[in-house]
Amino acid sequence: MGIGAEIFNFIGAVVRWIYGTIWRTIARKKKFTFKEYLRGPNDSDDWFDFAGHEFVNRIIGAGFLMIIIYLTMKY
Repeated sequence: MGIGAEIFNFIGAVVRWIYGTIWRTIARKKKFTFKEYLRGPNDSDDWFDFAGHEFVNRIIGAGFLMIIIYLTMKY
């Protein structure tokens, strides 16, 4: 994996953490740490918790950057 994948992973985790923190504060639910959004839960044996969180972060990070680039170029 290259540095681009790690950058997308980090950006996606930041977006998910901000959204999750706001949503869970409003709904008064248990909040997750940033590390759990970045790498998934530590004590889980589920495949998605191992690799899926990073995959979702990369998709969200790439989409978020594309939206930012589009808005920057448009305005």
